[in-house]
Amino acid sequence: MQQNIQETKLSPWKILLLGIQHVFAMFGATVLVPALTGLDPAVALFTAGVGTLIFHIVTKGKVPAFLGSSFAFIAAIQTVVQNQGIPYAGGGIIVAGLLYLVLAGLVLIFGVERIRSFFPPLVTGPMIMVIGLTLSPTIISSNIVGADIGTIGQRWVVVLAVVATMVIVSIFVKGFFKLVPVLLGIIVGYIVSILFGFVDFSVIKEAPLFALPSFQLAKFDIKAISLIAPIAIVTFMEHIGDMTTNGAVVGKDFFQDPGLHRTLIGDGLATMFAGLLGGPSNTTYSENTGVLAVTKVYNPFILRVAAIFAIILSLSGKIGAILQSIPAPVMGGVSILLFGMIASVGLRTLAEAKIDFTHSRNLIIISLMLVMGLSGVEFDIIPGATLSGMSLAALIGVVLNKILPENI
Repeated sequence: MQQNIQETKLSPWKILLLGIQHVFAMFGATVLVPALTGLDPAVALFTAGVGTLIFHIVTKGKVPAFLGSSFAFIAAIQTVVQNQGIPYAGGGIIVAGLLYLVLAGLVLIFGVERIRSFFPPLVTGPMIMVIGLTLSPTIISSNIVGADIGTIGQRWVVVLAVVATMVIVSIFVKGFFKLVPVLLGIIVGYIVSILFGFVDFSVIKEAPLFALPSFQLAKFDIKAISLIAPIAIVTFMEHIGDMTTNGAVVGKDFFQDPGLHRTLIGDGLATMFAGLLGGPSNTTYSENTGVLAVTKVYNPFILRVAAIFAIILSLSGKIGAILQSIPAPVMGGVSILLFGMIASVGLRTLAEAKIDFTHSRNLIIISLMLVMGLSGVEFDIIPGATLSGMSLAALIGVVLNKILPENI
């Protein structure tokens, strides 16, 4: 059952803390994309916050989702920014958002049930598992192992401190603090990191108290559009996977209410807004879905609070610098549990659907989806766009579920 403010009797300051917890969950990935592509991280935070509010307006405030920077567009945006500049990347991102609106129209024409027929639990279960596990190697290699082998033991101490705090708070602590295990885990990990000298306070000291993001209005060029826009076709499958996962965690069918067409429109309009100002394309974030799974507080209003915080962060260099000073092992420890929870939701989806694992057909579909989705295999479909991870697993699952006979 969806919890709301009245049911859980949360005071305003508790709601603020829950919103801040979602900000911590999304921050690292949201600013990483612009850092890799040459865009402004402050613009990315601003457009993520506003984009999330747009999404909630379009979806009638029913879907507890946060929209952050999409990783699927990184290669294409990098190419356009390097060769033509940020404004032209923005133009391509706007057209990608328009494609979302076209896809939403197709959903309305053909009906959500026909779309859903391609994604039974046999397919969505492994899809959700791939979403949760696909970043696992990155969590270990980048956030924990890092470049300095000499500190790897200390890094693991930080990770274990974060994980232990989240586990203890989630299972043994009573009252409100049970709802903020991620926030408490980050605080404990930050303190341990200070003891090991992992925190760079100079970044905070040098950051300005207030600064406007470097907005750059979009410009349009057919070459940039041809590189960026078609990726929306790939991320369409990711969107379906994200909405399936979010609904499975919350216990609601968002394909029906508010409707898959509305979530696509919300994502598309948010992406168009981001492109207009020079921000990266937006997508619903698994990190925040993981927070929902851990806390079991599903009120969409809290995600809107997080969106407002993201906008404030984009205008405050000092606060943003504090978040950026959080060492990678801290967020690595958080990610281990959050993504693991999402993978567990995939297992639950298969269990609740009572999938027969003695049936060769079912084993073949699940096995191929997991191996191909998690192996890192990539297939270029157009320049700058690849099928990999969840989108590749989804395509394999959809095709095999339709062509392999059930009654054999």
